[in-house]
Amino acid sequence: MKISNKAFASTMIFFLLILPLTHSFNYQQALSISLLYFESQRSGRLPYNQRLTWRHHSGLTDGLHQGVDLVGGYYDAGDNVKFGLPMAFTVTMLSWGVIEYGEQIAAAGEYIHALEAIKWGTDYFIKAHPHPNVLWAQVGDGATDHYCWQRPEDMTTSRQAYKIDENNPGSDVAGETAAAMAAAAIVFSRTNPHYSHLLLHHAEELFEFGDKYRGKYDESIEVVKGYYPSASGYMDELLWAATWLYKASGKEEYLKYVIENALDFGGISWAINEFSWDIKYAGLQILASMLAVEEKQKEEKLIVEAYKSKAEHYLCSCLNKSSTNNNLKRTPGGLLYTRKWNNLQYVTTATFLLTLYSDHLESSNQRLRCSNDDEVGPEEMLSLAKSQVDYILGENPMGMSYLVGFGGRYPERVHHRGASMESVKEKRGFIGCVQGYDDWYGRVDGNPNVLMGAVVGGPNERDEFNDERSNFRQTEACTYNTAPLVGVFARFNQLQSQNHDF
Repeated sequence: MKISNKAFASTMIFFLLILPLTHSFNYQQALSISLLYFESQRSGRLPYNQRLTWRHHSGLTDGLHQGVDLVGGYYDAGDNVKFGLPMAFTVTMLSWGVIEYGEQIAAAGEYIHALEAIKWGTDYFIKAHPHPNVLWAQVGDGATDHYCWQRPEDMTTSRQAYKIDENNPGSDVAGETAAAMAAAAIVFSRTNPHYSHLLLHHAEELFEFGDKYRGKYDESIEVVKGYYPSASGYMDELLWAATWLYKASGKEEYLKYVIENALDFGGISWAINEFSWDIKYAGLQILASMLAVEEKQKEEKLIVEAYKSKAEHYLCSCLNKSSTNNNLKRTPGGLLYTRKWNNLQYVTTATFLLTLYSDHLESSNQRLRCSNDDEVGPEEMLSLAKSQVDYILGENPMGMSYLVGFGGRYPERVHHRGASMESVKEKRGFIGCVQGYDDWYGRVDGNPNVLMGAVVGGPNERDEFNDERSNFRQTEACTYNTAPLVGVFARFNQLQSQNHDF
């Protein structure tokens, strides 16, 4: 009997879905660990309930020379700079996770910690936005910071702060910060309505500022170009912010903006197969595709359908079913692969969007159409998302968990200044700029402090991983790597508790 390729593929998918796991991961533990990571990245005066006790106060004079209080916020990765664009994206993704999976996070006992992680960022954004048309978008200088290997508590590097304003625009960072505050406003609308209102006020002002004074922030703050340049420009962030503002406020003017600028700003013309701190189109398209539009608004409905079409292009690319052959590559071990530097950031965002859209299809009784003869059900999307999460947690050719602190084997030499040196609480003596490199950076031993919950850059295109501190492309972790997984871990924990074979 001859079996067609399509029938064979369908049969294999069916068996993959019903077979029990070769590994049974504790998603609740992964969730708890992931939220610890944001405490390790805190800048400023740490609170009394700080759980990662090897960290201490740092950056307590940030903004002093500019006459503004910029104490707080997050360090983005293994350095001691506060970069506004990735920090804002981190908070947006944390907030989106809580919006979609707040009940599951609460059921796992981590709701308060999730809100604390978001608020640590939004409290800082409020400080960084002291006037309607001013946003402080960076503290510290990447060049001088990377010259030194110091604990954040010992910093001697420049704490120069950089802002955008009417004469030095930055619509991308203004838009992403507006999106973060709008999404967080939804999160806090029940538990802290006053704070929610304050966040929404700042979000609306920032969006108006970013839209009125248009420009790329890396042209106003040139020192950021070597670290977080805005390759996609600012149009995706403006559409992204407007969509979040519509969800947060319900004001029709924001929906009108998303509809009227959909074509010119690339929302329904760009077909993208990555979602990141820089390129928001895929996330925007999925968010916009799920907007509720009244039946009588025919034009709006058509534009939302166009957003949906582009969203599905991204999802089909992840599933290796794109009709345009613009599929994401995969490693031999099955990991989605975008590029060699910090590839897992793209995997975690893809995993979040796949999980979210799978739930959307399930609840609306729909299927994903990737081509005329190829439809995908929600279970297949969820299966792909799960395979990526399980790969990160240890089901991979290296047998390595890329979530630090999870499982029996994980990276021990994470490229991270604070984690790689003895805690300031254990070794109170000052560690100088070059001394850190001389005494700590090149050590063969593992880091003295475990960077719990960090998702490192991950393996290369051949599933290989070299656990060396100097191998920053693979061993450095970033806040925006972990943030998308918070909601996903909570959702998978719920599914696991409902079905032991999940």
